[in-house]
Amino acid sequence: MNPVYLIDQITFQNYEDLSVNIKSDRIKVFVKKAQELDLKPFLGHAFYYDFIQYFNVDGTLMDHTPQPYKDLLNGSEYLDRHGHVVLYEGLLPMLVYYTFARFVEVDAIQYTSTGPVIKHHDNAEALSAKEITKLVQQHRSVANAHANEVEKFLRDNRKDFPLWNYDPKNKSSRQSGPRIRGIDKTAFNYPADPGSNSLLNTNQSLN
Repeated sequence: MNPVYLIDQITFQNYEDLSVNIKSDRIKVFVKKAQELDLKPFLGHAFYYDFIQYFNVDGTLMDHTPQPYKDLLNGSEYLDRHGHVVLYEGLLPMLVYYTFARFVEVDAIQYTSTGPVIKHHDNAEALSAKEITKLVQQHRSVANAHANEVEKFLRDNRKDFPLWNYDPKNKSSRQSGPRIRGIDKTAFNYPADPGSNSLLNTNQSLN
């Protein structure tokens, strides 16, 4: 089965500016990670796999996609349980910001034979590890805010999504910062100079 990417660079244009120099294949790497590591746990495996089967390889919805799935993706206007009008933006902004957070977190790092280093560019000053972490946290916070809206939409329209089971652990497991579980703290990967250990110190504080 060919991989399905629910968003692409064009989708990003509605939310964030991406350089035209960034290759689409590069973005796809992080879209796939966001779908597998953020969206799939959020929807649940059964719901996720049923949902993506209605997508063409180019990321467009098939003609016979159920209307509730179209609304879930693209947004809709509906009445909630209390009769209030809700303008739901859809799943796309949540996935865009989860993808963007993962892109920012990894793209700032270059892996060399002596370990990971911060990228430097001509005519531009690279962000510090602390600034990168803050930026990643900001984007994940935006993604989490949109995730709350998606969650509300699913709750308010539960009868249309029988495969979705609300899991309270889902919300508590969402993090605003980078998802780091372990760091190689050996001298091989990190120089002995204390002034160059900002990336290590930042990551240690996250664990």
